[in-house]
Amino acid sequence: MFIQISALSKYQHTKSAGLLEQRFAKVRLLRILYASVIAFILILFLPWTQNIRSNGNVTALQPDKRPQAIQNVIAGKIEKWFVREGQFVHKGDTILEISEIKSEYFNPDLVNNTGRQLEAKNFSVKSYMQKLEAIDAQINAMISSRQFKSEQAENKLFQSKLKFRNDSIEWSAVRMNEKVAKEQLDRMEKLYEEGLKSLTELESRRLKFQENQVKAMSQQNKITTSRNEVLNAEIELQNIQADFREKIAKLESDKNATLSSMYDAEASMTKLQNDYVNYSIRSGFYFITAPQDGFVSKAIQSGVGENIKEGTDIVTIVPSRYELAVEMFVNPMDLPLLDTGQAVRLQFDGWPAIIFSGWPGVSYGTYGGKIVAIDNYISENGKYRILVTHQPGTPDWPNQVRMGGGASCFTLLNDVSVWYELWRNINGFPPDFYKKKNKSSDEKSKK
Repeated sequence: MFIQISALSKYQHTKSAGLLEQRFAKVRLLRILYASVIAFILILFLPWTQNIRSNGNVTALQPDKRPQAIQNVIAGKIEKWFVREGQFVHKGDTILEISEIKSEYFNPDLVNNTGRQLEAKNFSVKSYMQKLEAIDAQINAMISSRQFKSEQAENKLFQSKLKFRNDSIEWSAVRMNEKVAKEQLDRMEKLYEEGLKSLTELESRRLKFQENQVKAMSQQNKITTSRNEVLNAEIELQNIQADFREKIAKLESDKNATLSSMYDAEASMTKLQNDYVNYSIRSGFYFITAPQDGFVSKAIQSGVGENIKEGTDIVTIVPSRYELAVEMFVNPMDLPLLDTGQAVRLQFDGWPAIIFSGWPGVSYGTYGGKIVAIDNYISENGKYRILVTHQPGTPDWPNQVRMGGGASCFTLLNDVSVWYELWRNINGFPPDFYKKKNKSSDEKSKK
């Protein structure tokens, strides 16, 4: 047919030949249109991987491996810099030296002076302790002396009581003798009146009676003296007890006063110890050191002689060893569709890529990742933060990727047809979501 049409080229100037050419052009156009429709219908039935697109940035997985700002603990004045930006520092290397700006810490011998005060106060506490030991020794000596004196007084009282008892017995015997002498005198007088006894015998009996009266009076005086000695011994014993109680009470009072002074000294010593430790530690804050190995990224404070407050960001350090991660932010509507371990495709800023979001297998320039953490609280930008790390078994992320860079993320969901995805987007439905069922749980449910 085409050969015949070409053979008629010499008749193109005729009207019938022109109509014939228009007819074949329309047929060709219809064929192209039909082929396009068939291809479009076939494309509608191709598989399409649903995904959630979001933007993020590169960071470190461990919090201690992320860029950190080093701060000063105390307020001070910048004296000297020991590093420059971009320099690698080891843990403990000195970055900056500062000096004091508070008047109470100006004295360079503050730590030594506080140490000497602490030693003096320590000696004072020891002196009080020695004084307490001496007072306790005095109290013990007083108690021993009181016991000895009390025993001595009790012995004296016992002896006085024995003497009083002996004198009482003798007085009873003397009174008995006096009574007997009186009776003998009365009988002698009767016998003398009767003429049976002589006057000499009567006078002798009277003399003996008088001697017995003298003895009785003398023995009565002894009894009185013995009774007074007993009373004096009892009073002396009471005086000894009272005297020693007073002396021991005075020593106890001195002991309590010494204890109070010792406790005050110990409180002052504790405060001085606290001050000494604080001053010693504060002196170590004059040199700001690197907390870990890394690179000095940015000097936030600059110059020499500049005053900085405590807690001021001075310099930023980027750790030298870290595990990269991407933090992406998703809308709250998409959060229920995400779970840890879910696959994510990443495109890093600066790396060319050809992306077919629905066909991740034919995309070029993207890298694999998996979700490792999902925040439970919404961020300030109104989205939820998701942490993504490298997925094992996929190509490694580029070595040139640095923290802070941008990334486009495609979280892979269910595989559906193209027509279904178009229908879902037209109606504004959310993506489909499914989870793999646990075989063991299925078997248990069947049982």
